[in-house]
Amino acid sequence: MKVAFLDPVHPILKSSFENLGWEVDMLDKLSRPELENKIGQYQGIVLRSRIRMDEGFLKHTSNLKFIGRPGAGLENIDLDYCDANGIKVFRSPEGNRDAVAEHAIGMLLSLFNNLKRADTEVRDGVWIREGNRGHELKGKTVGIIGYGYMGKAIAERLVGFGVRIIAHDKYISGFASIDVEEVTLEELQKEADVVSLHIPHTAETEGMVNSEFIDAFTKSIYLINTARGSSVKILDLMKEIQNGKVLGACLDVLEMESSSFEQISNNFPPEFKELVSSGKVILSPHIAGWTHEAKLKMGEYLAEKIITEFGS
Repeated sequence: MKVAFLDPVHPILKSSFENLGWEVDMLDKLSRPELENKIGQYQGIVLRSRIRMDEGFLKHTSNLKFIGRPGAGLENIDLDYCDANGIKVFRSPEGNRDAVAEHAIGMLLSLFNNLKRADTEVRDGVWIREGNRGHELKGKTVGIIGYGYMGKAIAERLVGFGVRIIAHDKYISGFASIDVEEVTLEELQKEADVVSLHIPHTAETEGMVNSEFIDAFTKSIYLINTARGSSVKILDLMKEIQNGKVLGACLDVLEMESSSFEQISNNFPPEFKELVSSGKVILSPHIAGWTHEAKLKMGEYLAEKIITEFGS
C-alpha cells in the first residue's frame, strides 16, 4: 500500500502505516498540479484541508482506495464521487471533541466574566470592579444545535455548571437523557439563553445564522461557534449585537476564513473591523480542536479505522 500525506499530521499516522510495511510519502509541499501528476500511483491519501478533493482532482486517482482526514469536517472531499468509485473516506471527530468542548466553555466563561477586558485593564494599572461585574452560567439554559460528537462533548461538560441543557439535531433523534432535553429548533429558539453551534458545513448550513434566524429567538442570546465559520453571517451578527438581540459571541471560526482554515482574507470587510473592535466578542483562530492532545488522538483514531479496514 502506498499512502500520500498531503498535509502535516501527527507522526503516529505515518509510523502506524510504516509498521505494516506500507510506503508513506510526504507530499505536503507539492502544489495541486504537481500532485495531480503523481497521485495516481497511491492507494491512500491523508490530508487536512489544503487540497480540495473534488472530481477534478480525484479523476487522477485511479488506484485510490481510501482518503483519511484527521478531525471532523469532510466538506473538502467530494463524497458522492468517492462513493460512486469505491473510495472509502475516514475521519476522526472522536479525537478533538474534548478539545472543542473545553475551548467553547472557556470562551463563554471569559465572555461572561469580562476576563479579556479586565486582564488588559489591570495590566495597564486600571482597577475597575463594578464595570467588570460578570454573569454566572448556573441557571442559564444552553441550547446545542447539532448533537454529534462535539455537541455531546460540550453537554457532558456543562452538566457540572448547573445549567439546563437542551439540544436539537435535524438528523439525529432519541438522544435525550437525564441531563439533556431533546427539543425542536423552535423550542430551542424559545428557551435558550446561550446557543452553541456544532453543525457541519453544507449547503443547508451555509449562512444559516442570519438576522432572520437570530430574531426568531425569544430571548437575547449569547452565541458560540466552534464549528464552521460559514454558518454565521458576520454582517447580520454585528447588527444583532448592536441592537441587543445578541448579548455576546464566542467565535473560533469566521465566515471569511480560507478553505484551508489557515488565514483570513487580507481585504477585511467593514463588518470584520466592527467585529474585532467589539467588546462583546471573544475570538480565536480556529484552534478549538487544535490541542496537542487532540492532534495525537485524531491520528490514533484515524490510523485505527484505516488499519482495521485495510491492514490485514
